[in-house]
Amino acid sequence: MRIAQLELDLDVFAGPFDLLLSLILREELDLLEVDLAEVVVAYLDHLESLDQLDLESATEFLVLIAALLELKSRLMLPGEEVAELDELEPAEAAEELVERMLQYARFRAAGRHLAGAHEHGQGFLMRSAPLPESLRKVSLANAEVAYDPAVLGASLGSLLRTPAPIDLTHMAMPRVTVAERLKVLRDLLRRGSFSFDEAVRDADRVTVCVTVFALLELYKRGEAAWEQEEPFGPITVTADAKQRAAA
Repeated sequence: MRIAQLELDLDVFAGPFDLLLSLILREELDLLEVDLAEVVVAYLDHLESLDQLDLESATEFLVLIAALLELKSRLMLPGEEVAELDELEPAEAAEELVERMLQYARFRAAGRHLAGAHEHGQGFLMRSAPLPESLRKVSLANAEVAYDPAVLGASLGSLLRTPAPIDLTHMAMPRVTVAERLKVLRDLLRRGSFSFDEAVRDADRVTVCVTVFALLELYKRGEAAWEQEEPFGPITVTADAKQRAAA
């Protein structure tokens, strides 16, 4: 719970705690008329209604209420005693309260930054102790040799060399052209119609894809059309009427 969310209902003020601070610092509300004990009681009541304690908000509240108590005590001292004790004037005390609030905000921001840096650094912690013998893949002597400048230079130099091309001759790469599949489809079209499954029976995926491109090319040239009565159903390819008449 943030301090700004603390709602107060006092004799001289009703509203959020941060608004009370703002009115006091602008001297629009007399701090002597504010019962700070009621503020503390209201905060404790609110803490009891929460499931857990927010230590950051509690620390912020303690700092602010302590500053208000000190400022109010200065205002309650007689003028002569203030001079004898070399205490601050009320206006200077208000300025000091503002400075303390700003200083607390700076320290709180610095704390958040350090906490974030610590959390980020948890993934980069180095192991100072050597690994146990049972977990070592190489001997300690061989591991220390790896830090030699010559070994490091050779390792970096190997990264700059172009590796040999990978031998793919043992892999059978299916090769088929659109022209070859166009010839197959035109031969089938001489019958008038055929099933697409028949054109790609026992074919690999590359051949199926090229056959689709060839079929689109025939449609573009007006040599063939196709029908499919339902989704994922059989596709029937038919010759165009003009091409059928020419045949």
